[in-house]
Amino acid sequence: MPDYIQQLQKHMPEVAAPIIAQWIVDSKCHFRISRARVTKFGDYQAPYRGQPHKISVNNNLNPYAFLITTIHEFAHLRTWQQHKNKVKPHGGEWKANFKFLMAPFLQLQVFPEKILVAVVSYLDNPAASSCTDLHLYRTLKEFDPPQTETTITVEMLEQDDFFSMKNGRTFQRKEKIRKRYKCIEIPSNKIYLFHPIAEIVPLKKPS
Repeated sequence: MPDYIQQLQKHMPEVAAPIIAQWIVDSKCHFRISRARVTKFGDYQAPYRGQPHKISVNNNLNPYAFLITTIHEFAHLRTWQQHKNKVKPHGGEWKANFKFLMAPFLQLQVFPEKILVAVVSYLDNPAASSCTDLHLYRTLKEFDPPQTETTITVEMLEQDDFFSMKNGRTFQRKEKIRKRYKCIEIPSNKIYLFHPIAEIVPLKKPS
């Protein structure tokens, strides 16, 4: 347990770490701090063929985004415990569990006022998941470390523009599908959905 707490305190507000560590122990969850991923901030996998619950959260998130993403994924775990796969991923059951799990952190006043307002607003809006709620996401981004270069995001591009990620992978932006942009990887032609404010590097059309 102390090891969990020490590791978690490197990525989230210190006062929140013991609570999350207890959740990991109680649920027997395999919790992994993952490398940065383009299309998601965290991930939950239900138990399968004797494997435990699995949660991963990106290591490049600021402490408040890391904590909210962790709560998001544990809400999936709790919903699966109650309903297995019989309910929608971000339906009313998940929403209720997210609100329930968020409560102790609101009581501890973990979040700065601006994030708190965005979280409370999100909790009153059952139509959106926390990772696709742009107001909450944009608010969390304000607490990222300052950058020396101008930030370019997917939503700033025109349709059919090309761009690359920091890892060198190249994509072409296509139409918006609900709250994300359909992007085609070059040259594999695989389709990925990008968050509107995913940070990218614009490119000229590949030769």
